[in-house]
Amino acid sequence: MTLTGPAVVQAAGAVCWRETPDGIELLVVHRGDRADVSIPKGKVDQGETPPQTAVREIAEETGLVIALGAPLGTTEYTMPGGREKIVHYWSAEVSDAAISESTFVANKEVAAVQWLSVTAARAALSYDLDRDVLDRFSARVEAGTIRTFPIIVLRHARAVPPGSWDGPDATRPLLHRGIEQSHNVAPAIAAWAPQKLISSTAVRCLATIEPVAVITGLTVKRSVGISQDAYEDGTARVRKTVRKRLAAGIAVVLCSHGPVIPEIIDETAALTNTPLDAPLRRAGMLSTSEFTVMHVSSDHPDAPLVAIETHGPASP
Repeated sequence: MTLTGPAVVQAAGAVCWRETPDGIELLVVHRGDRADVSIPKGKVDQGETPPQTAVREIAEETGLVIALGAPLGTTEYTMPGGREKIVHYWSAEVSDAAISESTFVANKEVAAVQWLSVTAARAALSYDLDRDVLDRFSARVEAGTIRTFPIIVLRHARAVPPGSWDGPDATRPLLHRGIEQSHNVAPAIAAWAPQKLISSTAVRCLATIEPVAVITGLTVKRSVGISQDAYEDGTARVRKTVRKRLAAGIAVVLCSHGPVIPEIIDETAALTNTPLDAPLRRAGMLSTSEFTVMHVSSDHPDAPLVAIETHGPASP
């Protein structure tokens, strides 16, 4: 069921997990104001995207700074009063360093946080919908695909139209709307804590990824190989770029162009033995400032993609 319209309440959260000598443990929150136990989550604020919300809510409810992993789908239900609610979930591995640096203090909303085994967490949760999400997580654990890294493919924001620009195509700047899009989408991309930023050498791509660089503190690597000029003159190096990113195994953003992005998707599918089906093809048909996240198994980077998702800038 797809829920749309102004009456729908959007929320987001994450199944936070860690690996211990005794196995995987999950974090649950004891909410004092509701006297229940749940997966940490919260409502999407105005001007936010669900990935951004998930990271913020985890920080607010648990004191943990996290990076999102692969999506775990949604839960949907009717709230008291008749409003519909959809909650987006991701997995999120929590490092020992993040736990040691947690700023959690018990408060009126969250009385306590607790690490439990998967079995104990499932028994402790108050709601069947939370248990459904936990079951999806458990299926990933059983399949050996719970640890992933993202390849984030970003299309540049809205630029000056070619017909309105007298200079070389690669020098076309962003429109004011495009600049707004680039700043709007950056926090959503940062939710996966990218460790590498790579951009086409075109001005419109460099300007689009710059806000991500500011948030993450990373330097943008310029790549002619994923530029539109290289694509059009037959010198693009998309397969080489994708192969290198798969071998590196770290979160990366590739900022490129409408004609090039389907090639990036195709090559990633080929190198990970993922069927190039209709949903994956649609994931390459991005509007300006939209991005697709391809989740690759960290343990088996040549195995089929674990998940694919597409997002865009936050609504004003």
